[in-house]
Amino acid sequence: MGDFFTVSVLVATLASGIRLATPFLLAGLGETIGQRSGVLNLGVEGIMLMGAFTAYYIALETESATLGILGALAVGAVMGLIYAFITLVTHAAQGISGIGIFLFGLGFTDLLFQKQVGTPKPISGLSKKTVPVLGDIPKIGEIFFQHNVLVFVAFALVPVVWFVINKTTFGLNIRAVGETPEAADTLGVSVNLTRLATIVIGSTFAGLAGASLALEVGIFQQNLTSGQGFIAIALVYFGAWRSYGVMLGALLFGIVQATVLQWKTLGIVEGAASSLTAMAPALLTIVVLVIVSRRVAAPAALTRPFDRSA
Repeated sequence: MGDFFTVSVLVATLASGIRLATPFLLAGLGETIGQRSGVLNLGVEGIMLMGAFTAYYIALETESATLGILGALAVGAVMGLIYAFITLVTHAAQGISGIGIFLFGLGFTDLLFQKQVGTPKPISGLSKKTVPVLGDIPKIGEIFFQHNVLVFVAFALVPVVWFVINKTTFGLNIRAVGETPEAADTLGVSVNLTRLATIVIGSTFAGLAGASLALEVGIFQQNLTSGQGFIAIALVYFGAWRSYGVMLGALLFGIVQATVLQWKTLGIVEGAASSLTAMAPALLTIVVLVIVSRRVAAPAALTRPFDRSA
């Protein structure tokens, strides 16, 4: 254990934790926007898988990570439109619909991978960028300012999402629709149009989250996300539907993952203990949900469909 508490290992672990937090953060921010409008999307995991495969396959064929990211964004938006049609037009239950989206993403990406790729082939992911001046600060620079562009984008989106939700007319509409859709409708706010926008935005974020994961590891395999989409949903509750709270939760989960990986690398945990520590993120998710569910209240209209004719 002493090997872990060295400066170089701790710096590497924290830097890795920030990178591992990126998919959680992107997906969590997108889900936050959706839930604030009253829409729960349990299909985040499936959309992340679709985004991950799209980014991976395009990067594999074109050798362009940028095109892969654009493809993942487009696929995320399309999946959002599909989910919006299912929940807003057909008024299907959000929980069941989201699970359907997840299962579709899980099965379809596996099928596409087998047919189009076959065996795992590594790709050149996103290169590390260093922030001028700040990136040269010893230790601090390595932890915070030497990452790929999607890491910087994810954390830059935290204040952007906060500003949009709390300081814009669109954000006011989102909050109104998520709390009292009937009242919002009487004031001329289109409930379904607002929810459509938030679903597409949230799904686009999820697609980008999948891209960040695939381009970080440089490979794709079945169920690459391994539950990260569901953890991202839990982080929305952990963060009390606030972007900065989601960021703190994502960092917590990312650092836990990085610590477990570092312990395995150093041989601190082996065999059965290694398998038990690998369960840490899932156990942490359960603990978080149990604790947070008692102290915060979800948007009043969350999962409640809106029918103007009713």
